[in-house]
Amino acid sequence: MPMTRRAAPALAVIAAALAALLIGALVAASPAAAAKKPRVTLIGDSITASFAYVPAATRLLGAGLDLRVDAKVCRRLVDASCSYRGSTPLTALELVRSRGSALGRVVILHVGYNEGSAGYAKDLDATMKALRRAGVVSVIWVTLREQRSVYASTNGAIRAAPRRWKGLRVVDWNAASRGRPWFGSDGLHLNSAGAKGLARLLRPQVLQAVAQSRSRPG
Repeated sequence: MPMTRRAAPALAVIAAALAALLIGALVAASPAAAAKKPRVTLIGDSITASFAYVPAATRLLGAGLDLRVDAKVCRRLVDASCSYRGSTPLTALELVRSRGSALGRVVILHVGYNEGSAGYAKDLDATMKALRRAGVVSVIWVTLREQRSVYASTNGAIRAAPRRWKGLRVVDWNAASRGRPWFGSDGLHLNSAGAKGLARLLRPQVLQAVAQSRSRPG
């Protein structure tokens, strides 16, 4: 059927709209557009290292974000980390100092299972000072699962910290994980469901922190 004069302009408008959509999609997929995603860094030990073998958890937490996960077995907060299979990871404090502004404006910390509670509050403060110097605006600190009494004391130090540090929010993993079938035999290390459960718990907190960090000076 021959094209009418009225149909031609309409088709031209549709074609232009489709072209605009295609260009927009290509721009969104470009490295420059990806670089605009807010950087969020997760610093953890062997508990959050489970994200490495549960990619669905990482995708869930990191959707729309430039998420960087640095979780190492045997990591400690400030005291020298223990060794595992011949490797000794940087402490959380050393990692913060080495990464600096590359951490982004939002950092999640889930570290403490490899150390005692004595001095944890002081070490937390030292880490927070380093985070501030690195330009981090919002910090999410995750409580430990209280399978041992020492972890309850550590959690006390974590929960008290927001009174001293503006922009620090506590996420209570101990409460959220209570009674859940999310763990291995030690009750600490995560199975697949546990990794996704932790990601779901963190996700809304991270989004709020990202939004708040954009409105605050670095």
